[in-house]
Amino acid sequence: MAAIASRTIARAPLALLAASLATLAAALGFQHVGGLDPCVLCIYQRWPYLAVAGICSVALLVRSWTRPALFACAGAFVAGLGLAGFHVGVEQGWWAGTAACGGAGGGAATVEELRAAIMSAPVARCDTVAWSLFGISMAGYNLLLSAGLAAASVLAGLRWQARDAAR
Repeated sequence: MAAIASRTIARAPLALLAASLATLAAALGFQHVGGLDPCVLCIYQRWPYLAVAGICSVALLVRSWTRPALFACAGAFVAGLGLAGFHVGVEQGWWAGTAACGGAGGGAATVEELRAAIMSAPVARCDTVAWSLFGISMAGYNLLLSAGLAAASVLAGLRWQARDAAR
């Protein structure tokens, strides 16, 4: 039984890498196939998954770095959880988004500055839910996924640590 648990723990970086790549593929699919333009907060929420993919790739190559890598992944997922939570709050109107989220032109002094601000504004607004399922937006699903993957990363790191201590 201990050998099975040890093999399962050893596969944690591969599972987190697969989950991160699948999530990124889904986001790109919604964007390029589904035609849903991401807002700036949607783009920011992709960065933790990219970070985890890099961290896990290194952990798979350098096995001695696996335990710290799992905790680093947990940190990245917690950052993603915070970004997703912030985005959900913007969508729900609980607070305002960042300056890059809304419409342009607030500080324009001339018509040319206003034109430039409008042309550089994001296509999708952060406070608009572009897609939802069962009343939960993509940011909401990302919040849930980030929380679950953060917990899984911490659990795998603790199990890895316990396994190392038992040796």
